[in-house]
Amino acid sequence: MKIIVLAGGLSTERDVSLVSGAGICKTLLAKGHEVFLLDVFMGFPYDKDKLEKVFTLPGHGLDAAFNIRTEEPDLEAVKASRAGDANCFFGPNVIELCRMADITFLGLHGGEGENGKLQAAFDLLGIRYTGSGSLGCAVAMHKGVSRQIFQKSGVITPPGVCIHRNKLNKSLDDLGLSLPVVVKPCCGGSSIGVYIANTNEEYERALEQSFRYEDEVVIEKYIKGREFSCGIVGDFILPPIEMIPKGEFFDYACKYQTDATLEVCPADISQDTASRMQEQTLRAFHALKLAVYARADFLMDENENLYCLEVNTLPGMTEASLLPKEAKAVGIEYGDLCERIIRETLQERYPS
Repeated sequence: MKIIVLAGGLSTERDVSLVSGAGICKTLLAKGHEVFLLDVFMGFPYDKDKLEKVFTLPGHGLDAAFNIRTEEPDLEAVKASRAGDANCFFGPNVIELCRMADITFLGLHGGEGENGKLQAAFDLLGIRYTGSGSLGCAVAMHKGVSRQIFQKSGVITPPGVCIHRNKLNKSLDDLGLSLPVVVKPCCGGSSIGVYIANTNEEYERALEQSFRYEDEVVIEKYIKGREFSCGIVGDFILPPIEMIPKGEFFDYACKYQTDATLEVCPADISQDTASRMQEQTLRAFHALKLAVYARADFLMDENENLYCLEVNTLPGMTEASLLPKEAKAVGIEYGDLCERIIRETLQERYPS
């Protein structure tokens, strides 16, 4: 197959996405496909009459990827580095190359790559892409909307509210909450902009910092406990994985810094707890109108109560990421997982 792996972009998870994309590209090349890694924002300036040759170019676009840094990327510097109009999300030849491919494997994370906008554009352009459609991506990405859907669908989530910047003076009492709380951007990922507040001063500072990223934030009750993820591919629910960070919680640095987190899969929990987590994953997956694959994140308190925090429609896909580790625990190797995602996408969303 001719495959474009689309990564990069302009979200705070840009670096993570490029490394995910590189891993996907390499393993699909090893499987015998014609693959090219393409940064959706930077694009690929090339002679339009020779674009078909891109799929067999030496290097396969892998020079676009680099190691994940422990701090978020400078997006203004990224914008400034592209020649021409920096306001268009799609770089040179992106649409043309994606239309030439048999399928576009989305290695994007966060922002415009995961919030349904790109998926909607591709639907209108007739471009086939992996994963969920635009509606599911949009509602899953917005934590305020998804938590309302969870509450209506029997998916247990921490008590909380979503507030806009113009309600910055709302006290916790007014919101029906009390310390400690978690404050986080409504549509962010990789725990960027997430803060735990134990005092009123910390709460005010957390609001100020989270509003740097978006005009809407989620404030929810802090649940002290163990952190888990549970993936789903097609109709197969993977075993839960536990993340044990050395820091206070599973933040950006812990996710991508070597040896910052111990990950255990299958998680050391009872079969009953694992089954409840898998059932909640499936319930959230269907409630959000998702398709093909996703990964749900959970907290479990000391009484083994489970709380679903969110569902990631484009989870990290480096070989060391959570979803591939869960798959490997049941004998699905990384390359087979990538091909399975393509196969499930074609069967579910593009049946011939």
